[in-house]
Amino acid sequence: MLTEYTTPGAPVVNDDESLYALLTERIRRSGEDTVIAASRTKEGTWRDVTTGEFHTAVLSASKGLMALGIARGDAVTIFSSTRYEWGVLDLALAAVGAVSVPIYDTDSAAQAERIINDAQVKLVFVDDRERYNRVAGIADHCPSLTRTLMFDANALGVLEGLGVAVSDGDLTERIGAGRADDLATIVYTSGSTGAPKGVELTHRNFLSVVRAGFYCLPEMICDDHPRLLLFLPLAHCFARYIQYCSIGTDDGVVGYLPDTSNLLPDIRRFRPTYLLGVPRVFEKVYNAASHRAGTGAKGRLFAKAVEASRAWSRMMEEGVRPNLKQQAEHIAYDASVYRAVRSALGPNIRYIACGGAPLSDDLAHFFSGIGLRMIQGYGLTETAAPFTVTRAAETTIGTVGQPAPGGSVRIAPDSEIQLKGPNVFVGYHNRPEDTKEAFTDDGWFATGDLGALDDEGRLRITGRKKDIIITAGGKNVSPIPAEQAIAACPIVEHAVVVGDGRPFVGALVTLDDEALAQWLPTQRLAADLSSDEAAALPEVHEFIQRFVDKANASVSRAESVRKFVVLPGHLTQRNGCLTPSLKVVRPRVTKVFANEIDQKLYGGKR
Repeated sequence: MLTEYTTPGAPVVNDDESLYALLTERIRRSGEDTVIAASRTKEGTWRDVTTGEFHTAVLSASKGLMALGIARGDAVTIFSSTRYEWGVLDLALAAVGAVSVPIYDTDSAAQAERIINDAQVKLVFVDDRERYNRVAGIADHCPSLTRTLMFDANALGVLEGLGVAVSDGDLTERIGAGRADDLATIVYTSGSTGAPKGVELTHRNFLSVVRAGFYCLPEMICDDHPRLLLFLPLAHCFARYIQYCSIGTDDGVVGYLPDTSNLLPDIRRFRPTYLLGVPRVFEKVYNAASHRAGTGAKGRLFAKAVEASRAWSRMMEEGVRPNLKQQAEHIAYDASVYRAVRSALGPNIRYIACGGAPLSDDLAHFFSGIGLRMIQGYGLTETAAPFTVTRAAETTIGTVGQPAPGGSVRIAPDSEIQLKGPNVFVGYHNRPEDTKEAFTDDGWFATGDLGALDDEGRLRITGRKKDIIITAGGKNVSPIPAEQAIAACPIVEHAVVVGDGRPFVGALVTLDDEALAQWLPTQRLAADLSSDEAAALPEVHEFIQRFVDKANASVSRAESVRKFVVLPGHLTQRNGCLTPSLKVVRPRVTKVFANEIDQKLYGGKR
């Protein structure tokens, strides 16, 4: 088995380029008349924006930033949901050499204050009055902050008005001074295993991984009029990366969706060709289809179609030619089941890209088997998002693919994944000791994740060093496989496996309110039961136990989940148990639910 793999080649990034070059290169190739973006109106319709209009907005915002005294290297924050203005301002900051410091729209005032002060932010952009008030409440404690502008109050218009005082020549000179190795952004990690740290990324870091994406996934990103609906927070590197990819293609269109309350109708109206999501998004799509099918004849048909789709995907992956019966079944299931599931994601959908957390193999095989290419990747904020990715032509479910061109991955003796490449970050802001600790003596970035390489250099994620559970009996257990299996239960929202220093492995489970309301009537129970009320029902426990049994079927008794507890409430960002990118914060979960762990799981015994 391989322990190190390098993908040959490397994307070219010139020393005098910035991220703004993605836009100007596109204009040189395809002109200013192509549609580059779409903004959702309050009425729910989509307004197309041409490349020329987008470029004009970027230049106007750039002049406005200069008029406000933003110099090269100054830190500017965007504290907003995903929206059109975010994309414009992001490239304007790149053009004038400012450092973008995004804040998740869900972050509290205290979190925003810490980031603003750590990065010495001079100017903040917010989207609405609520976030404006959050910043206003901390402004007196942020000595570097000079002004806050609001998108809902026409912030881009304000910049345009201020920018008339700046000449075209001055702007051209400022843009020309940009360098690829200049700091482009400081992105504060969401802190799933500790306090967030500011990750410093250069223009070269992002440009190299974006251009590598054009080589790795041209079918998804570049070919046949690609349309991307972006609803993940742009404060996250994964969403920002794919935004840059869309802008940098000849005719890619990115739609900015600030509100996901009507996600599926908005998806159908926008008609994307590919979608970017975290596992929970695709779990909800699957669960919704399962609930619509019900438990009668339609439910039995759906269950058979699901198993057939997974079998079909595995045959395609292994290069096995389906027999005539299997082909006929596939055509029949496509007409009766698969087409309806695909249509929930719009009539043009071809690819779905999943990142941010591991996706179960069963779910990936399902989507692949119904005709949607499931692209999976692996990366971190420290690598400007994806470092490895499955290729569209040779997707191997269960792996996250090979490195992008110019990237190297190696597996340390303790199974830690270590990376080297042009998109690996500069360091942690104001944290030289943390930066030193993040790299090995020979210069590899030590991710803290665990994995293995197959004979083709494809990476498989097996866990995280800090997540490894060591039971009282000394057994090392990675929680991810069991959590994925239990979370496959349609009514389960999150599953967290625990057991460090305990006599056996247990699990904490929370319920999905929306799925629960659809499932309860199928059991002749009241649909309006709260998740707390449902948590005590034997029917709920019996249903979840089926998936716990599946999780246990492939592991030793020492690794099996002996007991689970359905928690009151949910894991949320508010109680600190979820990051803004929806990763589980394990140390916080064990603290918040310490009583449930001690008393309900282990009966007060250690």
